[in-house]
Amino acid sequence: MNVSGAIDVVRLTDVGLHRDKNEDAVASDLSIGLLMLADGMGGYKAGEVASEIAVLMIAAEITEAMQNKFSLNKAELNLLPASQMLIDAVEKTNAVIYQISLDQPQCAGMGTTLVTGIFTDNKLIVGHIGDSRMYRLRGDKLVQLTEDHSVIQEQLNAGLLTKAQAKLSNQKNLVTRALGIDPEVELDLQELDVEVDDVYLLCSDGLSDLVDDAEIAKTLLEANGNITHAASKLIQLANENGGIDNISVVIAIIRKEFSTEKNWVQNIFGSFKNLK
Repeated sequence: MNVSGAIDVVRLTDVGLHRDKNEDAVASDLSIGLLMLADGMGGYKAGEVASEIAVLMIAAEITEAMQNKFSLNKAELNLLPASQMLIDAVEKTNAVIYQISLDQPQCAGMGTTLVTGIFTDNKLIVGHIGDSRMYRLRGDKLVQLTEDHSVIQEQLNAGLLTKAQAKLSNQKNLVTRALGIDPEVELDLQELDVEVDDVYLLCSDGLSDLVDDAEIAKTLLEANGNITHAASKLIQLANENGGIDNISVVIAIIRKEFSTEKNWVQNIFGSFKNLK
């Protein structure tokens, strides 16, 4: 749904201090309520190919599904239509990236992380693959909404590492799931309620590896709704802390409710207008 009047968004990506090219891709389209961030990997210049295909194709697939009045016939009964749209778009995109990696030697082994959100009817559909993250700031509390698909996260879950040890690990960049690496991929999906003044941050590991959650929360709070300033500050902090990877952020702030449902008062007044 079109949330242009209810949500503000800013996108920012930076090559960092040590990389020759930027393999991250960011995108947003509030006319369909969509936010996306992808962090590419693998092959000669192929990481940027995979991430770019991901954001362009998923946006196109969801736009087409919405324009064609997506049918609920295929949707699971417990899923919102937008969730099924996202599942379908990711399946098609994974197949395309995987096939290109087989057909083009220079793209062999390419893939990309993905974190995406679709805003619809005062809800947020969150989908992710890999270690790019989504956070939510509500009030003064920052929560990481996604869990990394990574070797480090598996070791943390198993109690083999502490968070302090994880920060020093040389396995930070080893993901256990990525878009386009295998013929099929599993998308982690959540459907969350949204509140006015919520701030949502999508980021690549170029930010989250170098700026801890406390500093991210402090930056978002001090910005006081100025998400353009917040995005610039987060990129700056990552570069000040080493800038070892590409750094990308997408920040959205909820300014007012967005629902397609009209209450009974609105319906009555609408009927009166039609009689004039």
